[in-house]
Amino acid sequence: QVQLVESGGGLVQAGGSLRLSCAASGRTFTGYTMGWFRQAPGKEREFVAAIIHSLGGTYYADSAKGRFTISRDIVKNTMYLQMNSLKPEDTAVYYCAARSRSDLRKIASPTYDYWGQGTQVTVSS
Repeated sequence: QVQLVESGGGLVQAGGSLRLSCAASGRTFTGYTMGWFRQAPGKEREFVAAIIHSLGGTYYADSAKGRFTISRDIVKNTMYLQMNSLKPEDTAVYYCAARSRSDLRKIASPTYDYWGQGTQVTVSS
């Protein structure tokens, strides 16, 4: 029922920046947890960042902290991930996701209710 569509991925050199967007359609709630995950070939899906707008809270994996910024535009119903100082190890398919219950104990778990199709981010050295 809720659909999420990512965009903004691409090829960038190490040290560069990208901004990913996640456009939501269908019924969503500001109280939802919205998050970003990534998955590289042969690896498990990994938490990157999440935001609970109603609480004004943002949460980051250690690998993203200080380099990535998650934000959400309520009017546009769009979530963003600004990625700076990109490294080759950031190369992955990035997925946006939504969870109806904002359980902080599960915020980093890849068990969200809704998922986008993914957008490829490739960082060259």
